[in-house]
Amino acid sequence: MTPSIALAFALPLGLAITALASALSLGKAVAAAMDATARQPEASTKILVNMMAGCALIEALTLYALVFGFSLMGK
Repeated sequence: MTPSIALAFALPLGLAITALASALSLGKAVAAAMDATARQPEASTKILVNMMAGCALIEALTLYALVFGFSLMGK
């Protein structure tokens, strides 16, 4: 098996796993933020800001994996 064939199988699989993990973690973060807002509505602004920062970091990791995958496709 040549390296290009191995990358052809591994890159889509790795990106799919990354996307699945990102979706699950975003769902868990949003669910936890909704639960926290329901318990303490007066702190909803702080909860929302923290949730958005966490979601941005999760999305950034997913985009980094996508860019890394595209950079490996050129090799």
